[in-house]
Amino acid sequence: MTIPATEQIARLNDRCRHGLDPNARIMVTRACLARLSGDGEGIAEVLAQAELLAAVRRYDFKSGDGPERDFGAFELREERIFFKIDYYDMALEFGSDDPADASITRRVLTVMLAEDY
Repeated sequence: MTIPATEQIARLNDRCRHGLDPNARIMVTRACLARLSGDGEGIAEVLAQAELLAAVRRYDFKSGDGPERDFGAFELREERIFFKIDYYDMALEFGSDDPADASITRRVLTVMLAEDY
């Protein structure tokens, strides 16, 4: 039985969010990291990033979030945080021709403050 493209994309996006896609890139905006680390450096940034990524991994999608599970919004340390997954070719130059095909798609997950979106 063939998996519908939307469901395949959702599964691949879940792998990306959980850090299981070796081709994916996970980015946290500088503003988001600075706000959550209190403009601290070193260990404060590392801890803030770990907390952010843990929140993205455990995000509980609701029915209104969309079938591809490529966007989420949550509160962390009294900040509104968004994450978005975009689909690119393997060279990160153009959009992917088929986001359901992991062999030709590189996912980029970006975590940001809501105001950065």
